[in-house]
Amino acid sequence: MNFQEYQKALSVPRLATYLSACDNDKNKALILYRYNIKLSQKLYGILGVLEVVLRNAINQHYEKQFTDPEWMINEIANGGAFRGEIKTVQKVNEAVRNLDTFYSHNKLVASLTLGFWVAFFNKTAYAAGGKTLLKIFPNKILGMNQRDIYREFRYILNFRNRIAHHEPIVFNVTKQKDVGYAEGNYKLVIKYLNFLGYKENEILWGVDLPDATLKAVDGL
Repeated sequence: MNFQEYQKALSVPRLATYLSACDNDKNKALILYRYNIKLSQKLYGILGVLEVVLRNAINQHYEKQFTDPEWMINEIANGGAFRGEIKTVQKVNEAVRNLDTFYSHNKLVASLTLGFWVAFFNKTAYAAGGKTLLKIFPNKILGMNQRDIYREFRYILNFRNRIAHHEPIVFNVTKQKDVGYAEGNYKLVIKYLNFLGYKENEILWGVDLPDATLKAVDGL
């Protein structure tokens, strides 16, 4: 395919940002576009690891706190501790309906989004849960509070959603080629895997890491 064919397939406005960042070098623009895809693939995999580890940690924490393996039904859907968290209640009820006869607590946990789990760190949900949720972070930096952690998880969530919606992650706010945004979020994910008690070289063993692609983008 030539450049015009790529423009037709991907849209002129979409490739225009890459062209501008590469001084109108069409070949470099397409290389940068492919690097963006590759970088997104690698980072999405790592984000997936964090999502699974985080939701399991939250689930295990509240199972223990409420001494209830069905805490999501009893403390959220059936008007328990989280009854005031309307969006949370609605999402759990919707997920239960969608699972229907295939329902199990573990399937319910797996069916809910990263945004759902991040919401447990907002001020009201954190209070509703007894202000205990930070216990899931055995390696948390001393002095970090609920608000700090919620803010940083919102950064991670926005980054994850940007990748999921196929938006570029290789530019800065002025649309210049820059790996700072992607690299910063990568480091933030590693930070929270560490907070949760995992060594990155163990929990991400065998996972295709983004370091080489970050370097390639930076050197393009």
